[in-house]
Amino acid sequence: MTKVSELAKMIDHSILNPVMTDNDLKRECDVAKKYDVASVCVKPYAVKQAAELLKGSDVLVGCVIGFPHGNSATSVKVFETEQACRDGAVEIDMVINIGKALQGDWDYVENEIRDVTEASHRHKAIVKVIFETDFVTKDEDKVRLCEICTKVGADFVKTSTGFGYVKQPNGDFNYKGATIHDIELMRKHSGPKVQVKCAGGVRTLDDLLKMKAAGATRSGATATAVMLEEANKRSGE
Repeated sequence: MTKVSELAKMIDHSILNPVMTDNDLKRECDVAKKYDVASVCVKPYAVKQAAELLKGSDVLVGCVIGFPHGNSATSVKVFETEQACRDGAVEIDMVINIGKALQGDWDYVENEIRDVTEASHRHKAIVKVIFETDFVTKDEDKVRLCEICTKVGADFVKTSTGFGYVKQPNGDFNYKGATIHDIELMRKHSGPKVQVKCAGGVRTLDDLLKMKAAGATRSGATATAVMLEEANKRSGE
């Protein structure tokens, strides 16, 4: 099996639930430090706090932009990106304008992704572009997004926010999040310099390993401790 340390460096530990408090942020940053994950992914107001909490560790600070539904004006997403970078974020996870993608307004989508990518890169941050595959469900649209991200120089394509709830036939709201099919599709249609991040629904070590095998090099996760404790257990067998 892959080394536990290598699996840990696949994980962006997500601290994004809207009800989380500053105490929750501290607790989850401690989890991230304990397992030496790649990064934490936090809400914009929490970037400064997370950067301070993680000072001296190898865990990077990431921030979501236009989260979770991608509806902010492009100029607002750029401003939010620049503010996050000034506050200490070195990774930016932006949500595309989902409605514009669904209506095929690819010029708008391309310009928005380019503007946020350029703002991120000016601040030496990388950018991950969230498609929200529970809403953008057609393969041809996902392929087009991969092509756009490759063209404008985005660093990652990413499946989901984990908050893309869709009304189910029984009236409940739920989401699928990352699927093997989407990871394979996104890997196939993105350029060699663009990495793939899975997010949403990756809750077990086996989930993580399957996503890795399909081509993902990063994964959003809240079940970080569960996955890595299982990896530790298996490595000792």
